[in-house]
Amino acid sequence: MYVNGVTLKNRGIPDSHRLSVYESTGGYQALRKIFAEGITPEQVIAEMKTSALRGRGGAGFPTGLKWSFMPKGVSGTKYLLCNADEGEPGTCKDRDIMRYEPHRLIEGMIIGAYAMGARTGYIFIRGEFIEPIRRVEAALEEAYAAGFLGERILGQEFSFDLYVHRGAGAYICGEETALMEALEGKKGQPRFKPPFPASYGLYGRPTTINNVETFASVPDIIVRGGQWFLDLGKANNGGTKIFSVTGQVQRPGNYEVPMGTPFPELLDMAGGLHPGRSLKAVIPGGTSTAMLAGATMMECTMDYDSIAKAGSALGAGSVIVIDDSVCIVRVVERIARFYMHESCGQCTPCREGMGWLWRVMHRIENGQGRAQDIDLLLNVGARIEGRTICALADGGVAPVVSSIKLFRDEYEHHIRHGQCLVGQRRAA
Repeated sequence: MYVNGVTLKNRGIPDSHRLSVYESTGGYQALRKIFAEGITPEQVIAEMKTSALRGRGGAGFPTGLKWSFMPKGVSGTKYLLCNADEGEPGTCKDRDIMRYEPHRLIEGMIIGAYAMGARTGYIFIRGEFIEPIRRVEAALEEAYAAGFLGERILGQEFSFDLYVHRGAGAYICGEETALMEALEGKKGQPRFKPPFPASYGLYGRPTTINNVETFASVPDIIVRGGQWFLDLGKANNGGTKIFSVTGQVQRPGNYEVPMGTPFPELLDMAGGLHPGRSLKAVIPGGTSTAMLAGATMMECTMDYDSIAKAGSALGAGSVIVIDDSVCIVRVVERIARFYMHESCGQCTPCREGMGWLWRVMHRIENGQGRAQDIDLLLNVGARIEGRTICALADGGVAPVVSSIKLFRDEYEHHIRHGQCLVGQRRAA
């Protein structure tokens, strides 16, 4: 179900990935409007600021403000990058945009390149996304053939080349500076900041990086106006957002809804819980965000500010629903294993700490926990947070610490009895 759809509004149309279908539904109208009306790069950025579009990759940074950081009057190449790596567990939205609306992504990037004076762009796609990669590469061929990419686009004094780069499946390459390192042929590891990409990015040149969903939102903003997009959502949270709803729901999938939609409405769209079950907890923004109690989540609206006020983060919009049949300790043990595996190893607190967290979680889950293990987890987490170059370690700590605060009784039962409290309740 898509309400006021923007980035996936053509998803149900046959062959929506083809240029002819995209153009028949208004595709590339935004780019033509810019050239026909003489809209300046500064005006494009101003419209983006008005829209209150915030980065859809996880951080939620205001897109228009980010675009304004790209320096003007700089000689040489400036780069525009699209983060299409999408490795956050629970997230499956960007691959749908690339599968069904690749030209919307491409048009958004062309407009971004025009606004920031970028000459070259790359779409960094997770290598496992075979179908999305094929769709995007085919769409790029169509766009070049139609004159939307290359030299003197649509006869204007503006040129932009766009390429696909296949990643190798490393979660860390979803971090923007690690993505740039990988593009340069190096090991994907985050860089120290500053310098920030806008001043020193890909190959040492000014660079801007945005997420797939962010770029795909741009064409409609230009056609209909920033205020229209803002009005779809709420103050400081403009537009619509795709939420990947997974877990114990009856219709898991991608749901595009206005920012500020109450969580109970989103849960209903996803079919609600299975009969006889109650909502126990929700991880609202992917596994790198803090877990919230079910009752708390039912009071939230789906936007950055509401979720932050509740004590978590909207992240990439990866909503993982957990009902009362699920063992929290088992869930968190699996999450901890993922972050141990995906640590790039550059920072000692992350390289060692993620392993420590998983090993303690593993022994608790397997009936070998010790009374001091809960406090040990909290202590290790406190010594990891804020002490690494990127946010992977903080993301790995968040579900551990938040789950202990909410469900300490389950941890204690695992340790005292060597088995799951949830399993015992079901048996009773």
